[in-house]
Amino acid sequence: MTVAWRALVALLALACGACGSLSALERDRAAAIAVQARSVEVACQAADACASPSPLRELGVRAAAASTPEQPRHYALLLDYGQDALVSRLDLIRGAQRSIDLQTYIFDEDDAGHLVLDELLAAVRRGVRVRMLVDQLSALRQVDTLAALASAHANFELRIYNPVLGRARISYPMYAWAAACCWRRLNQRMHGKLLLVDGLVGITGGRNYQDDYYDWNPEFNFRDRDVLVGGPATADMAANFEAFWDAPLSVPVERLDDVGGYLLREGAPALPQWPYQDPDRVAIVSRTADDDALVRERLADAAMPVGDVLFIGDLPQKHRRDREAAAAAVHASPLLHNLIESAQEEVLLQTPYLVLSKQAQAMFSRMHERASPPRVIVSTNSLAATDSFITYALSYKYKRRYLRDFGFEIHEFKPFPEDAPIDLEATGAVDISWNADGSVNIGEPQTPTDAAAPRAPQGRAGLAGSGSGSGGGSDGDGRREPPLSREYAALRYAGVGVHERVPLQRAGVRFGLHAKSLVIDRRIGVVGTHNFDPRGDDYNTESAVIIEDPAFARALADSIRRDIAPENAWVIARRDKPPVFSGLEYSLAKVSEHLPVFDLWPVRYATSYEFQPGPQCPAPLPPFDPGFRACHEPVGDFPEVNLGFRSLLTRIFTAFGAGLAPIL
Repeated sequence: MTVAWRALVALLALACGACGSLSALERDRAAAIAVQARSVEVACQAADACASPSPLRELGVRAAAASTPEQPRHYALLLDYGQDALVSRLDLIRGAQRSIDLQTYIFDEDDAGHLVLDELLAAVRRGVRVRMLVDQLSALRQVDTLAALASAHANFELRIYNPVLGRARISYPMYAWAAACCWRRLNQRMHGKLLLVDGLVGITGGRNYQDDYYDWNPEFNFRDRDVLVGGPATADMAANFEAFWDAPLSVPVERLDDVGGYLLREGAPALPQWPYQDPDRVAIVSRTADDDALVRERLADAAMPVGDVLFIGDLPQKHRRDREAAAAAVHASPLLHNLIESAQEEVLLQTPYLVLSKQAQAMFSRMHERASPPRVIVSTNSLAATDSFITYALSYKYKRRYLRDFGFEIHEFKPFPEDAPIDLEATGAVDISWNADGSVNIGEPQTPTDAAAPRAPQGRAGLAGSGSGSGGGSDGDGRREPPLSREYAALRYAGVGVHERVPLQRAGVRFGLHAKSLVIDRRIGVVGTHNFDPRGDDYNTESAVIIEDPAFARALADSIRRDIAPENAWVIARRDKPPVFSGLEYSLAKVSEHLPVFDLWPVRYATSYEFQPGPQCPAPLPPFDPGFRACHEPVGDFPEVNLGFRSLLTRIFTAFGAGLAPIL
């Protein structure tokens, strides 16, 4: 037997040995242990469950009172800042009087996750029913925590969606086994995010429950967006949540093999006392959420009165084997595609991962071929900002197609944006220093080595132990090990570098785009979970809020345009033509691009440009404007990136990544 076969047999043996299934009787016994341990004590007997005053919940009450079946009224609030998004959640949870339904893709055991758990359990103890539904691949990381939550209180229920191998958590060997036996099911994830309080107010959008989404990570955070909605549309949110909650793929956590086995061995554990890594920061945001006047002034009063609001969401039947039943459960993608194709003047599209499905490519091609095609402006990540290296590599492969065949105007988010809705102070980074151009460094600027992943810069001592990292465990040298917790988690273990951020030329608190939004013709705004990619079309279940209101669309467009401003993004445009044989070079590159495997042409059609303001260039110009080149300087294909050997990896993934497009 060869060494490779021995390794494979050992791997499968380890995987199978670690995932022995409980019998039906054992599952029942484990569930009984959890149910019997649940407290039934309720600290408040008042009809409102002693809820705190909530200015944001009041929006839902007011909208419901003003609505009629013929004329619904809503309030909508864009949540761009991470701190606003967290405070809004705390305000609603503390103001809940009857029920809280929480659905999410990621729920990590870091400060943000623990804070929300504390608030949910406090609501439970005063009499509020809480239901929490989390996708398996990115659920809480500790089995004992899951067992404790399963046993915590009669008012609290936790279910795990699509638990491959019948477990809440899977290890590396188990993941390999699951990929071998059940690759399609492993990729079918619940990507929806929803917080619904009393059926009156809901929050949905890109944010999960992890420090990275609330500006609480000293190394990398997501620039994200949610929308809070109060009014009749929350009934559709509630119906969609119920469909997932009752789905066969949503399993009570106590009935899973690892959690059930823990309950059978150890009994019902007490809830752990999870100390906050940055208690002062947690205390500040908690006090802010208690400040009724501040929440009202900054958030509730900023909510916009709007008319019709449409919530669309895929159903869990999308993950059935029956193709007809699965197709009937897909709601988000067809509606979003139809909405985009209805545009007459302008499409403003924001997605962190610019990888388009075949259907989307055909749609944008048709739109570009119109006699008067709409302008299509795209906000996405640069390689320096993205958390998904391989996804960017595939996007890089198709830049020519995006620009020339679809007419896209692409703006790539910078890792150190100068004017983005972020809270640098909240990150907890220390020894912050500023460069002459206004960008930020932690400690002194330094250049990471080409051959290795970036190490913690000088001046960051102790941060790895602060718990404000990426949410994974800390390894021996203090660096954070990234958890299985990104949008493309099913590819997390596919190879080195899939979700490893590339090293940069200087140190600093890095930010990456994660918002998924759309504005059509300055009158329709969309905020949701769909990345407008093949995964969203074919694998993940997605959701979105669609609001046809010029004022809301304008506010959303302003937010996206801020992200694509020159201080926050580079613009992608055709590189300067070579002095000779430019037509031949273009033709060869185009032929190579269409090859599914051996795309090895060394020169790409487009590159990144930086706006150069001056008397003749008072404002940026679109990349197709004849004067564009006079006002923009090329800064290379991968600005800010210190690739070294990574450049070779980029070429490899560019050459061979096309086959991964359906699951990217």
